[in-house]
Amino acid sequence: MADADINFYFDPVCPFAWMTSKWVRKVRAQRDYTVDWRFISLRLLNAHIDYDAHFPPEYEAGHTAGLRLLRAAASIRREHGREAVDRLYAACGTRIFDTHTGTYTVDGGDLRGTADFLGPALAELGLPDHHVAALDDASFDAEIQAETDEALALTGRDVGTPIIQFEPPEGVAFFGPVISRLPSDDDAVVLWDHVIGLARFPGFAELKRSLREKPQLTAFGVADAEVGVQEDWHGGSRRTKK
Repeated sequence: MADADINFYFDPVCPFAWMTSKWVRKVRAQRDYTVDWRFISLRLLNAHIDYDAHFPPEYEAGHTAGLRLLRAAASIRREHGREAVDRLYAACGTRIFDTHTGTYTVDGGDLRGTADFLGPALAELGLPDHHVAALDDASFDAEIQAETDEALALTGRDVGTPIIQFEPPEGVAFFGPVISRLPSDDDAVVLWDHVIGLARFPGFAELKRSLREKPQLTAFGVADAEVGVQEDWHGGSRRTKK
Protein backbone atom coordinates (compact mmCIF):
# COMPACT_ATOMS: atom_id res chain seq x y z
CA MET A 1 0.00 0.00 0.00
CA ALA A 2 2.69 2.48 -1.03
CA ASP A 3 -0.08 4.72 -2.35
CA ALA A 4 -2.17 4.68 0.84
CA ASP A 5 -3.92 7.94 1.72
CA ILE A 6 -2.92 7.62 5.38
CA ASN A 7 -0.07 5.93 7.21
CA PHE A 8 -1.20 5.13 10.75
CA TYR A 9 1.57 4.12 13.18
CA PHE A 10 0.19 2.18 16.14
CA ASP A 11 1.15 0.18 19.20
CA PRO A 12 -1.65 -2.31 19.94
CA VAL A 13 -1.61 -1.70 23.72
CA CYS A 14 -2.09 2.09 23.51
CA PRO A 15 -5.70 3.04 24.35
CA PHE A 16 -5.51 6.47 22.74
CA ALA A 17 -4.13 4.97 19.52
CA TRP A 18 -7.02 2.53 19.56
CA MET A 19 -9.60 5.29 20.01
CA THR A 20 -8.04 7.35 17.20
CA SER A 21 -7.94 4.27 14.97
CA LYS A 22 -11.68 3.72 15.48
CA TRP A 23 -12.28 7.31 14.43
CA VAL A 24 -10.06 6.87 11.34
CA ARG A 25 -12.00 3.73 10.41
CA LYS A 26 -15.25 5.72 10.57
CA VAL A 27 -13.79 8.36 8.27
CA ARG A 28 -12.33 5.74 5.93
CA ALA A 29 -15.75 4.16 5.49
CA GLN A 30 -17.28 7.50 4.47
CA ARG A 31 -14.44 9.00 2.46
CA ASP A 32 -13.09 5.83 0.82
CA TYR A 33 -9.58 6.38 2.15
CA THR A 34 -6.92 3.71 2.17
CA VAL A 35 -4.92 3.20 5.38
CA ASP A 36 -1.56 1.50 5.84
CA TRP A 37 -1.38 0.31 9.47
CA ARG A 38 2.30 0.59 10.37
CA PHE A 39 4.28 -0.14 13.52
CA ILE A 40 5.59 2.00 16.35
CA SER A 41 6.68 0.23 19.53
CA LEU A 42 6.38 2.01 22.86
CA ARG A 43 8.81 -0.54 24.30
CA LEU A 44 11.46 0.27 21.70
CA LEU A 45 10.66 3.98 21.90
CA ASN A 46 11.40 3.90 25.64
CA ALA A 47 14.28 1.42 25.52
CA HIS A 48 16.64 4.01 27.01
CA ILE A 49 14.34 4.86 29.94
CA ASP A 50 14.38 3.38 33.44
CA TYR A 51 10.80 2.10 33.64
CA ASP A 52 10.86 1.79 37.43
CA ALA A 53 11.74 5.46 37.78
CA HIS A 54 9.47 6.94 35.09
CA PHE A 55 6.37 4.76 34.71
CA PRO A 56 3.73 3.02 36.84
CA PRO A 57 4.63 -0.60 37.67
CA GLU A 58 2.50 -2.22 34.95
CA TYR A 59 3.81 -0.14 32.04
CA GLU A 60 6.91 -2.18 31.24
CA ALA A 61 4.94 -5.41 31.01
CA GLY A 62 2.28 -3.69 28.91
CA HIS A 63 4.75 -2.13 26.50
CA THR A 64 6.57 -5.45 26.20
CA ALA A 65 3.28 -7.14 25.37
CA GLY A 66 2.75 -4.53 22.67
CA LEU A 67 6.14 -5.33 21.15
CA ARG A 68 5.34 -9.03 21.20
CA LEU A 69 2.03 -8.43 19.39
CA LEU A 70 3.81 -6.27 16.81
CA ARG A 71 6.19 -9.17 16.14
CA ALA A 72 3.16 -11.31 15.35
CA ALA A 73 1.75 -8.51 13.19
CA ALA A 74 5.04 -8.32 11.28
CA SER A 75 4.95 -12.07 10.71
CA ILE A 76 1.37 -11.86 9.47
CA ARG A 77 2.13 -8.91 7.19
CA ARG A 78 5.06 -10.77 5.66
CA GLU A 79 2.94 -13.81 4.88
CA HIS A 80 -0.55 -12.41 4.29
CA GLY A 81 -0.11 -8.75 3.35
CA ARG A 82 -1.01 -5.42 4.84
CA GLU A 83 -4.77 -5.95 4.80
CA ALA A 84 -4.30 -8.72 7.33
CA VAL A 85 -2.65 -6.24 9.73
CA ASP A 86 -5.77 -4.09 9.44
CA ARG A 87 -7.91 -7.03 10.55
CA LEU A 88 -5.49 -8.14 13.25
CA TYR A 89 -5.34 -4.70 14.85
CA ALA A 90 -9.14 -4.50 14.83
CA ALA A 91 -9.46 -7.92 16.45
CA CYS A 92 -6.80 -7.29 19.11
CA GLY A 93 -7.99 -3.78 19.90
CA THR A 94 -11.57 -4.94 20.32
CA ARG A 95 -10.46 -7.68 22.71
CA ILE A 96 -8.17 -5.41 24.72
CA PHE A 97 -10.28 -2.28 25.00
CA ASP A 98 -13.90 -2.90 24.05
CA THR A 99 -14.77 -6.28 25.57
CA HIS A 100 -12.30 -6.74 28.43
CA THR A 101 -12.64 -5.34 31.93
CA GLY A 102 -10.00 -5.36 34.63
CA THR A 103 -6.31 -5.88 34.10
CA TYR A 104 -4.23 -8.11 31.86
CA THR A 105 -1.26 -7.96 34.24
CA VAL A 106 -0.62 -11.20 36.14
CA ASP A 107 2.43 -11.89 38.31
CA GLY A 108 4.39 -9.09 36.67
CA GLY A 109 3.59 -10.27 33.13
CA ASP A 110 0.95 -9.15 30.64
CA LEU A 111 -1.43 -11.69 29.11
CA ARG A 112 -1.79 -9.63 25.94
CA GLY A 113 1.64 -10.81 24.83
CA THR A 114 0.80 -14.51 25.17
CA ALA A 115 -0.43 -17.31 22.94
CA ASP A 116 -3.61 -17.54 25.05
CA PHE A 117 -4.50 -14.02 23.95
CA LEU A 118 -3.32 -14.11 20.33
CA GLY A 119 -4.47 -17.63 19.45
CA PRO A 120 -8.24 -16.94 19.56
CA ALA A 121 -7.76 -13.75 17.53
CA LEU A 122 -5.90 -15.67 14.83
CA ALA A 123 -8.61 -18.34 14.79
CA GLU A 124 -11.32 -15.70 14.42
CA LEU A 125 -9.49 -14.17 11.46
CA GLY A 126 -8.74 -17.50 9.81
CA LEU A 127 -4.98 -16.95 10.13
CA PRO A 128 -2.56 -19.83 10.81
CA ASP A 129 -1.69 -20.43 14.44
CA HIS A 130 2.02 -20.70 13.63
CA HIS A 131 2.13 -16.90 13.89
CA VAL A 132 1.93 -17.35 17.67
CA ALA A 133 5.61 -18.33 17.56
CA ALA A 134 6.47 -14.80 16.37
CA LEU A 135 5.63 -13.45 19.83
CA ASP A 136 9.03 -14.71 20.99
CA ASP A 137 10.90 -14.04 17.73
CA ALA A 138 13.15 -11.03 18.30
CA SER A 139 14.32 -11.19 14.69
CA PHE A 140 11.27 -9.08 13.85
CA ASP A 141 12.47 -6.29 16.18
CA ALA A 142 14.72 -4.71 13.55
CA GLU A 143 11.73 -4.29 11.23
CA ILE A 144 9.63 -2.83 14.03
CA GLN A 145 12.47 -0.53 15.08
CA ALA A 146 12.84 0.69 11.49
CA GLU A 147 9.18 1.71 11.32
CA THR A 148 9.36 3.26 14.78
CA ASP A 149 12.34 5.32 13.57
CA GLU A 150 10.43 6.14 10.39
CA ALA A 151 7.52 7.51 12.40
CA LEU A 152 9.77 9.57 14.69
CA ALA A 153 11.64 10.98 11.69
CA LEU A 154 8.31 12.43 10.56
CA THR A 155 7.46 14.13 13.87
CA GLY A 156 10.49 14.35 16.15
CA ARG A 157 11.10 12.14 19.17
CA ASP A 158 9.09 13.85 21.92
CA VAL A 159 5.84 12.09 20.97
CA GLY A 160 3.84 8.95 21.61
CA THR A 161 1.22 6.98 19.72
CA PRO A 162 -0.51 7.19 17.38
CA ILE A 163 1.39 9.00 14.64
CA ILE A 164 -0.53 9.70 11.44
CA GLN A 165 0.97 10.79 8.15
CA PHE A 166 -1.47 12.38 5.77
CA GLU A 167 -0.96 11.85 2.03
CA PRO A 168 2.36 9.98 2.27
CA PRO A 169 5.15 9.93 1.38
CA GLU A 170 5.42 13.72 1.15
CA GLY A 171 2.48 14.72 3.34
CA VAL A 172 2.74 16.11 6.85
CA ALA A 173 2.65 13.89 9.94
CA PHE A 174 1.63 14.55 13.54
CA PHE A 175 1.37 12.76 16.86
CA GLY A 176 -2.33 12.23 17.45
CA PRO A 177 -4.91 13.56 17.36
CA VAL A 178 -5.46 12.18 20.83
CA ILE A 179 -9.18 11.81 21.47
CA SER A 180 -10.85 10.24 24.48
CA ARG A 181 -14.30 9.73 22.95
CA LEU A 182 -15.46 8.33 19.63
CA PRO A 183 -17.34 10.84 17.45
CA SER A 184 -20.58 9.91 15.74
CA ASP A 185 -20.38 9.08 12.04
CA ASP A 186 -21.33 12.62 11.02
CA ASP A 187 -19.04 14.32 13.50
CA ALA A 188 -16.16 12.02 12.61
CA VAL A 189 -15.81 13.61 9.18
CA VAL A 190 -16.27 17.11 10.59
CA LEU A 191 -13.42 16.51 13.03
CA TRP A 192 -11.36 14.97 10.23
CA ASP A 193 -11.79 18.03 8.02
CA HIS A 194 -10.69 20.32 10.85
CA VAL A 195 -7.60 18.20 11.53
CA ILE A 196 -6.70 18.03 7.84
CA GLY A 197 -7.14 21.79 7.58
CA LEU A 198 -4.61 22.32 10.37
CA ALA A 199 -2.24 19.68 9.03
CA ARG A 200 -2.15 21.20 5.55
CA PHE A 201 -1.19 24.66 6.82
CA PRO A 202 2.62 24.76 6.39
CA GLY A 203 3.19 26.75 9.56
CA PHE A 204 1.12 24.59 11.91
CA ALA A 205 3.30 22.92 14.56
CA GLU A 206 1.31 21.85 17.62
CA LEU A 207 -1.99 22.14 19.45
CA LYS A 208 -1.91 20.55 22.90
CA ARG A 209 -3.24 20.45 26.42
CA SER A 210 -2.17 18.08 29.16
CA LEU A 211 -5.61 17.74 30.80
CA ARG A 212 -7.30 14.56 29.57
CA GLU A 213 -10.30 12.50 30.56
CA LYS A 214 -10.05 8.74 30.82
CA PRO A 215 -10.57 7.03 27.42
CA GLN A 216 -14.23 6.12 27.09
CA LEU A 217 -13.55 2.40 26.67
CA THR A 218 -14.93 -0.68 28.38
CA ALA A 219 -11.45 -1.66 29.54
CA PHE A 220 -11.41 1.45 31.73
CA GLY A 221 -14.85 0.79 33.19
CA VAL A 222 -16.44 3.50 31.07
CA ALA A 223 -19.05 3.02 28.36
CA ASP A 224 -17.79 3.68 24.85
CA ALA A 225 -19.71 6.90 24.27
CA GLU A 226 -20.03 8.74 21.00
CA VAL A 227 -19.93 12.52 21.05
CA GLY A 228 -22.58 14.36 19.09
CA VAL A 229 -22.88 18.05 18.29
CA GLN A 230 -26.07 19.98 18.91
CA GLU A 231 -25.15 23.00 16.82
CA ASP A 232 -22.41 23.92 14.40
CA TRP A 233 -18.88 23.45 15.77
CA HIS A 234 -17.83 26.80 14.38
CA GLY A 235 -20.21 28.52 16.76
CA GLY A 236 -18.86 27.10 20.02
CA SER A 237 -21.44 24.34 20.10
CA ARG A 238 -22.44 22.33 23.11
CA ARG A 239 -21.46 18.63 22.90
CA THR A 240 -23.69 15.82 24.09
CA LYS A 241 -23.31 12.08 24.49
CA LYS A 242 -25.15 9.84 22.06
